[in-house]
Formats: sequence, structure tokens, C-alpha cells
Amino acid sequence: MGRVQDKVALITGAASGLGAEDARVLAREGAKVVITDIQDEMGEAVAAEIGENALYLNHDVRSEARWQQVIDKTIARFGKLDILVNNAGLVHFQHVEDLPFEHFKLETDVMLSGAFLGCKYAIPVMTKGGDASIINVASIGAIKGLSGIPAYAAAKGGMIAMTRSIAVHCKEQKYGIRVNSIAPGNTVTPMIDQAMEQVEADAPGLRSSIEAGMGQPADVANLVLFLASEESRRITGTNIVIDNAESIE
Repeated sequence: MGRVQDKVALITGAASGLGAEDARVLAREGAKVVITDIQDEMGEAVAAEIGENALYLNHDVRSEARWQQVIDKTIARFGKLDILVNNAGLVHFQHVEDLPFEHFKLETDVMLSGAFLGCKYAIPVMTKGGDASIINVASIGAIKGLSGIPAYAAAKGGMIAMTRSIAVHCKEQKYGIRVNSIAPGNTVTPMIDQAMEQVEADAPGLRSSIEAGMGQPADVANLVLFLASEESRRITGTNIVIDNAESIE
């Protein structure tokens, strides 16, 4: 217990799925958590479940102005920011020939632009000196060629590359802020469940074979906890895959 005691974490897309589990695990280990999302009822429920050390804020991560407001509200409530988890995301299964450009822009705006804005506005106020950590949630979709997710793959691949650049910047500036990305494989979340409905409609029977090898949100949250804690103080600028070898089969 207490692996992130008294640290303050901001987690985007935390009303359900991976983000909600990240919030629960970090809070259980002593952190104060700011949960952000656009699903207000669900986000408020996660914050209420955690208790007085949690705050929910409505947050469209595509909005530069809203990012500034969320950061300001985090500092006003908890006095500092030690951990940023850029987790907000969405996926739409469609091949490049059929995917509307509007969907491509939406996915890249939410995941890649959202993570950029988070880093841009969090870094100036984050705790310096080696205790702060940024964790960008990418995907094995950025590593393994999957034909049905061109926008998702582009956004997540960009997040991995951007993570390296920002990590080097923080090192050069001697900020002591670690910046890493993680690439989960198939994990049981509401977002994936919705996508699986589309998979089942397109290819009956495929859903059950995919779900048989899926991980749980806690598998990812435990890695987030490690990267958020000082146990990972020598790890920065890297991407860690957590996929039970899905991406190399």
C-alpha cells in the first residue's frame, strides 16, 4: 500500500474501462485522483466510489481551453500535479477505403491531439525533480498491422513517437518528469465491447475467439501504477507492451 501516497493524478477518459480502473488502483495506493471524461454520470459514479480523494470534471480533451481549465481546477483542489494519464480514446472499425475522413479526424483529435494538449499544459505545473510521471496509453494497434483500424493505429502510433520526443525534452530541461507510453492488447472494456458488436455483425463467431484471449483492466492499471510510482524512476522515453504476445504472433 502507499506506492503513490499523497501524489495527485489526472486521468482522462476515466469514467469507465481502463481509465476508471487506473483511478481506482492509484487511489487505493494513496493518490488523489482527478477523473475526466464526457460521460458525466459514469464519471461522477467513479469519483463517488473512490471518495473524498477524487474529483470528477467534464473534459473534452480536444479543447485547448478546457485543458487549461482542468489543470487549473486540479491545482486549485489538490495543490499540485504529479501524474498524468492520457487515456481518453475511441475506436471505429472500418477499412481505409470506407472510413469517412470525419471519423479519422475525430479519432486522431481525441487521442493524439488530446495527449499533446495534456502534455503541453501539464508539464509546466507538474512536480519537478524526478517524482512526476506522464503515461500515454497507446495500443498494439500501433505496432501490429490490423486492417480495420487505420485511424486508431495512426493516433496510437503518433502517441508512441510523441512520447519519445517529449521524454527527451523533459530530460534536456532537467525537469525530472518521466514520460512513457504503454501498448495494451485486447482488454475487456466498454469501448472494446462496443467494437466487438460490430465485429460480430461483420464476421459471426469471430467475437468469441477474440474475447477468449482478452486481458482485464487491472492488468493495465497495475502497469500504470508501476510507471506512476518511483519504482520506475529510471524508465523514461519507452513504450511497454502488455498484450500476452498478441503483437508478435
